[in-house]
Amino acid sequence: MAWRLAQTFWVGGLWMLYFVLLPALEHYGLAPALLETLSEALLQLLLCFALFCVLMQQVVLTQAKGFRALWRDMRGQLLLSVQGLAAAALLAPLLVSEAQALSHYALLATATCGLLLVLQPVPGES
Repeated sequence: MAWRLAQTFWVGGLWMLYFVLLPALEHYGLAPALLETLSEALLQLLLCFALFCVLMQQVVLTQAKGFRALWRDMRGQLLLSVQGLAAAALLAPLLVSEAQALSHYALLATATCGLLLVLQPVPGES
């Protein structure tokens, strides 16, 4: 149950925020500076939450399949990819002055990995 709940929150949250909420806010005509500040804050918050949920999913996977499943199982590989991409998206603005493109790429890649993870069976049930 923890696997599905964590996955629903972080994958659904990323897709909802990036493809529904932020375009809706842009459509309502908020000031560009306000929209940029709000989107950066919300995306950073959601990426931090995604990292927490991915750690919880890694714990569930290691309990069900063992520690080696993080490297050998596709679910583990996707979770490790999400960790790296989310960390890159969070650290890029701190390390590079103009890192908006890198952050957006990492965010979209994180959301895509999450979508691929949704298609995988839940550990312990397969």
